[in-house]
Amino acid sequence: ITGTTLVLIASHWMFMWVGLELSMLAMIPLMTYSNNPRSTEAATKYFLTQATASMILLLAILNNMSNSGQWNIIQPEDMLSQYLFLVALGMKLGLAPFHFWVPEVTQGIPIKSGLILLTWQKLAPISIMYQLSPYLNKNMMITMALMSILLGGWGGLNQMQTRKIMAYSSIAHMGWMSAIVTYNPPMMMLNLFIYIALTMTMFLALNYLSAKSTSTLSMAWNTNATLTSILLITLMSLGGLPPLTGFLPKWVIIQELISNHNILVSLIMAMAALLNLYFYLRLTYNSALTLFPTPNNMKFSWRMNKQKSVWPISPLLMVSCMS
Repeated sequence: ITGTTLVLIASHWMFMWVGLELSMLAMIPLMTYSNNPRSTEAATKYFLTQATASMILLLAILNNMSNSGQWNIIQPEDMLSQYLFLVALGMKLGLAPFHFWVPEVTQGIPIKSGLILLTWQKLAPISIMYQLSPYLNKNMMITMALMSILLGGWGGLNQMQTRKIMAYSSIAHMGWMSAIVTYNPPMMMLNLFIYIALTMTMFLALNYLSAKSTSTLSMAWNTNATLTSILLITLMSLGGLPPLTGFLPKWVIIQELISNHNILVSLIMAMAALLNLYFYLRLTYNSALTLFPTPNNMKFSWRMNKQKSVWPISPLLMVSCMS
């Protein structure tokens, strides 16, 4: 919290860099509190990726300071600083083509740590991107955004683990945010807040149900029917179906891109969103609309309870059948 807050309130590049480092180092114990080799591996991958991004960011800061003589956030003087800032922030946020660490790290850590990684840890890099938005290269931002949306949807199609599905969902949503940041930064913030609210709801529901795979979700309705309904609405909202909340940011982003004559980009983004919608619908189908084949009779406990009233006549039926 201190590291992210320092980034949000600072106007000096060095304080921002220190805040990012503090936030990154403080996240590692939260990843490894379950104390198993998988979480240790995930924390190591997270540290190496974030440390590399921090080094690139520091190089961009020093290069910008040597050219401008200023430590405050001002327009980067040369193209090298602009590209270095963009690469560093892309690695921090998990934008394509620097997205490979996000599914692996999210899958290897507990669900609560995954919630923090995919929501709170996005605030600091996005705040820097917001402040740099007038100076970022639009063509490179659009390219990274399209790659993130396409790979975020494509990568989640064949996943059976809920944490990996949410990781690819995060990559796709980061693509939507980065597509609009150079045109209308307040719309990016609207998308961010709605994404955080929906992702928090989804992770808290998965944590309550202890659902780490899609097959586990098939028993969700038998555990808590109300929570299953909330899960269904949240998944539909993440997919961007109207009239749910998740439709609003996609609508205004596409409208803004079309008004800036990016019709082809809007078309590709809208079609790529169908990939995300497919695996959201698959999760909905698993959790609320079907039963998986299983020898576990606990799923049919409600049927057994209803049949208790007819047990007294079963001996008569048996006698009549034998006769």
